[in-house]
Amino acid sequence: MANELPPLEVETGTSPDHAVIWLHGLGADGSDFVPVVPELGLPESPAVRFIFPHAPYMPVTCNGGYVMRAWYDIISLESSSRRIDEAGIIASRDTVRRLIARENSRGIPSARIFLAGFSQGGAVAYTTALTHPEKLAGVIALSTYLPSPALLTDDSASANRDIPIFAAHGTADDVVSPMLGLAARNLLSERGYAIDWHEYPMPHSVCLEEVWAIGQWLGKHMRRASPG
Repeated sequence: MANELPPLEVETGTSPDHAVIWLHGLGADGSDFVPVVPELGLPESPAVRFIFPHAPYMPVTCNGGYVMRAWYDIISLESSSRRIDEAGIIASRDTVRRLIARENSRGIPSARIFLAGFSQGGAVAYTTALTHPEKLAGVIALSTYLPSPALLTDDSASANRDIPIFAAHGTADDVVSPMLGLAARNLLSERGYAIDWHEYPMPHSVCLEEVWAIGQWLGKHMRRASPG
């Protein structure tokens, strides 16, 4: 992952004391969700720093080995499952952990950092948040799935057993089946995680109603995580 572009950043005010690390989907880049920030309707205070990293370029097996930005290799696509490169998931988790540490060094503690992601980026956000050894503020998982339930079993972090989770999926998603999103919701619910689940009549995308819901959810949990 050397020689990659630095993440894009958007700050909603001066001296942010919260951060959101937002991971894009397969084949996109960090600019994909930058336009969402003003649509969230967040208050001026507390200020938030949004970080939008770029996945590295790599060949993706399920796409005939075509080289594109990807957080990990996907070996095969099925409506009810994915075969993925677990080592790639771990490498991307390490990338996100470095971004968390970078925000720590800039004065934002882990407890005020949210992880967010769409599709493949959401899979990395899920995995990183639920296995991170320090308490995080929350995770936003959009049109996504759990790429490796075994990792959660082996590496689940007690610090994030009660992490707030916003999960959403389109009922007409023909890329990441709603079945996969529901399977993730059900598995996490069975393991005691509290999930704020949302469904929208849309394909593999985001919609304005969903963005507004994310903004309201973020605002609520930022207030809970705010100092004092």
